[in-house]
Amino acid sequence: MSATRTTRRGAARRAGESAFGALLLGRIALAALLTAALLAGGAWASWDTVRHLIGSGAEQGSVTLLRCERDGCTGVFTPPGETVVLEQRLARGADDTFDAVRLPDGTEVVRSDTAGALYAVAPFSGALLLGAVVVAGGLRRYRVAWIMAGLALAHLLVTFLLWI
Repeated sequence: MSATRTTRRGAARRAGESAFGALLLGRIALAALLTAALLAGGAWASWDTVRHLIGSGAEQGSVTLLRCERDGCTGVFTPPGETVVLEQRLARGADDTFDAVRLPDGTEVVRSDTAGALYAVAPFSGALLLGAVVVAGGLRRYRVAWIMAGLALAHLLVTFLLWI
């Protein structure tokens, strides 16, 4: 007979171990789905503005701001010479002129330079920040979470610095 003896584990212990494994697998699947949903939502929110910047037939021109209020800035969009609204009002003042794209509804414009394009992708950066928290907490992938958060914060910082 051998010197080592193996004992068979009880049915309750085996069931407990498999239930714990199922819970771990469920946590990982739920965290991965939540992260994917956050990133997809951020991409969807960004796409609404970005699609006009990449040349989907939107009218391009320049905007000279007339006045800025709490809700946004109004200005003249040229070449047509119509009055439009710019909701991106950070660090804007009267008589500022910049390139813009008029949205299809005809009254709103977005900046078409680098700062405007980065500003349009800001919802995706917010989703990356939220996703980083889920990746760190739910998936326990701390290095990936730090990379996601660093990319999002760097994007937001560059957007802010180019905007002002």
